[in-house]
Amino acid sequence: MSDLQSTFNEISELLQRGKAKEIVVAVENALKDGAAPADILQKGLLTGMGVIGGKFKNGEVFVPEVLIAARAMNRASAALKPALTEAGVQAVGKAIICTVKGDLHDIGKNLVRMMIEGKGIEVVDLGVDCAHEKIVEAVKDSDAKVLCLSALLTTTMMAQKEVIEALKTAGIRDKVKIMVGGAPVTQSFANEIGADAYAPDAATAAEVCRAFYK
Repeated sequence: MSDLQSTFNEISELLQRGKAKEIVVAVENALKDGAAPADILQKGLLTGMGVIGGKFKNGEVFVPEVLIAARAMNRASAALKPALTEAGVQAVGKAIICTVKGDLHDIGKNLVRMMIEGKGIEVVDLGVDCAHEKIVEAVKDSDAKVLCLSALLTTTMMAQKEVIEALKTAGIRDKVKIMVGGAPVTQSFANEIGADAYAPDAATAAEVCRAFYK
């Protein structure tokens, strides 16, 4: 195994263990040793997030471990970003995420955002209790290819349909693929409201989202 490959493996391991301080040092050392920023991202950080996503999907790790790993990912990404920019490395694409109007839940949304970012996609997070008009404007103003709508209550599920209708009214429904999710949401509901995709958990959401960029 090459020295650089062992460095990438170390970065992946540190991310999986949520070692935020240590991973920043490891990323900086990898850059000093001549590792390509894109390789650090792909072979180290994104590989590590992929492992965490798989374990989360299989019930081997839970929300706290994912949040800790995501925090390490954020710290490492911040340290790597200047080098990525200088090397001209672009994100795979852009996605918009929010919790719909009337719903203040954000843990599920945040997990999905972190998992999607772990696939190399830039995410615009509009927050919670998001008005339809705000979402329509974000889609208009952005080159995002995917819109992720979260609803954690049976009383706010219909807001997902209302967003889709608002996008149709604005004439921009076809500009984005729409993925819906949240505790009460099902595949049949997604079909009924005209969404493009449904995901039952954060790891699946990231996989489905990434597939739209192929």
